[in-house]
Amino acid sequence: MAVLSKIFACGMLRTARRTGLLLALLLAGMAPAQANTLVRISTSFGDFTLELFDDVAPVTVRNFLNYVNRGAYNGTYFHRLEAGFVLQGGGYRIVPFVGPIQVPADPPIVNEYNIANTRGTVAMAKVGGDPNSATSEWFVNLADNSVNLNTQNNAGFTVFGRVLGDGMIVMDAIGVLPIYALGTLQTQIPLHSDDGTTPLSVSNFVTMNAEVVQRYSSALAVFESQSGLLAASVDGGTTLGAYSVNLSLQPQLPGTVFRLNPDSLVRLAIRPIGMATYADNKLRIPSLEVNDNGNVRVLTNVVLTLTDAVNWLFTLESFQP
Repeated sequence: MAVLSKIFACGMLRTARRTGLLLALLLAGMAPAQANTLVRISTSFGDFTLELFDDVAPVTVRNFLNYVNRGAYNGTYFHRLEAGFVLQGGGYRIVPFVGPIQVPADPPIVNEYNIANTRGTVAMAKVGGDPNSATSEWFVNLADNSVNLNTQNNAGFTVFGRVLGDGMIVMDAIGVLPIYALGTLQTQIPLHSDDGTTPLSVSNFVTMNAEVVQRYSSALAVFESQSGLLAASVDGGTTLGAYSVNLSLQPQLPGTVFRLNPDSLVRLAIRPIGMATYADNKLRIPSLEVNDNGNVRVLTNVVLTLTDAVNWLFTLESFQP
């Protein structure tokens, strides 16, 4: 109750409708506990969630989370695709009229190879001939690479997590894209297009953002009370396009107000059925999964109105419990 009071006191408890939300949360069933850290990654082809192996590769997990928590992966792109092998990212973001900019790297970490690189596992990339050289770059194993990425290859590549649920559907969709070269350093960049052609432009890169979450969910729109994070896929029509976005609850403001995080915007190459829409300054979410420390409930017809365009603020207008 204390958590709910703190999170929703500004707005959710002011009307009978909002009181209904509180009751809905309290009556919701408890979701299974998740011991390991979870990171939800939104890409141009949809979201997937990583379960990190906190105890198996503690140094590697802490290193990865350092990048996630400071937003270093937001706006980065997958810069290496070897079909049927690996999909790699975490190293670069693309800047219009500038080109690729390298993610500022923390000091290299010690190798912690313990788990085989099977399909769906996530591992750190590193410099050839230097086992303890991993920094920001990581990859998803698109196939069983347990033989060629074991200890005989650079002392093994540290697996520190795995893709949950149906997340490999997203990986496989990216894994069949055509690859292009950007200079001589990045020669296997997967690019997509809407019209069958693939010019080398910012909109064609497969970009991402990453956020720590408390619970695995494949829902298109999720709100977590503990972090105040609302993640959603939004269709802005032909003018604005479709994006994956994150919004943060602003408990210091009156009412129930969220701020859209501009660096979280990921342009979508797909438009999933049931995604939110934005038109006439209103963000309409047909189905929102609300997670309050394991108590889960689905709200429908959630409407947020853009009330401060300068500061990207949206205020809760209505919903159905």
